[in-house]
Amino acid sequence: MELEQAQKLWQPQPGWLNTASYGLPPDPVWTAVQEALADWRVGRTSWEGWGEAVDRSRVAFAGLVGVPAADVSIGSTVSQLLAPVAAALPAGATVVVPEVEFTSNLFPWLVQGERGVEVRTVPLAGLVDAIDAHTDLVAFSLVQSADGAVAPYEEIVAAARAHDALVVVDATQACGWLPFDGGLADVVVVGAYKWLMAPRGSAFAYLAPSVRDGMRPDAAGWYAGQDPHASYYGPPLRLADDARRFDISPAWFSWVGTAPALELIAEIGVPVIRAHDVALANRFLAGLGRPPGESAIVTVEVPGAREKLERAGVRAAVRAGRVRASFHVYSTEADVDLALDALTGRPDPG
Repeated sequence: MELEQAQKLWQPQPGWLNTASYGLPPDPVWTAVQEALADWRVGRTSWEGWGEAVDRSRVAFAGLVGVPAADVSIGSTVSQLLAPVAAALPAGATVVVPEVEFTSNLFPWLVQGERGVEVRTVPLAGLVDAIDAHTDLVAFSLVQSADGAVAPYEEIVAAARAHDALVVVDATQACGWLPFDGGLADVVVVGAYKWLMAPRGSAFAYLAPSVRDGMRPDAAGWYAGQDPHASYYGPPLRLADDARRFDISPAWFSWVGTAPALELIAEIGVPVIRAHDVALANRFLAGLGRPPGESAIVTVEVPGAREKLERAGVRAAVRAGRVRASFHVYSTEADVDLALDALTGRPDPG
């Protein structure tokens, strides 16, 4: 699908530059969720149809990051999906994490401190050099939430492999706009409500077989069964033999919206979306006299920026004391120029 054609499927109000907080649903997502809610309201259908959206979502996510669908587990949040990975670390293990890491990929490791797990936080720029023979696992965001910094993924993986360390990647701020090979890592987690533009409440984890074989599915329920529909009642334990053993029972309506969102992203193409998003981000930076970057997320320090943007109706975020603007498939040059007019005080050409 051509980008210009695809953009007609979104209905944003001008000035939405905050996809790094949450993405906007395209029409197929909105329609699917509304139809499901209408059916729920009157009891028009059974739930199994809603549940089928999970399988579609799993397959679509696997395709986006280049891993087998059998190695993908579904859940609701990044930290929930990381919990069994952290719990499987041996006592006394050492984890290296960037000091600016969003806490969903930090707290799961820190809570293992009572077992002697040590977490070392280092500057993102020094992450590669910080991986050494004492490192058991390195965890980092592919794109940082605070400022949009893109991690040197392949360099980090190479350093970890040189020291037999596991690699855990939070791709929540990347997946949907930044192409990457998920199979290079041992674990990749993604919250789907940002750049994947799904309803909040759906999340994915790629779990390499070598890692999940050492993990225990403490949250296992009927949906983790080899055949979920034959796992409603009674023993024995009969879990799936692939990553589904770590699934939790899905929040139906979130997944009803997740499947069409991911399928549309695949239809447009992540490389196409990346080129569009980064071009807009660099238009924004150029308008402020800043050098170009490689991220769809940018942060700037402009006196009174938050107030100026709010007065102009531009919705952005403030992270780590700086204004954070993020640009996605539905963003336009007009959105960028609206923000630049507000920040620079230049006259509106209209």
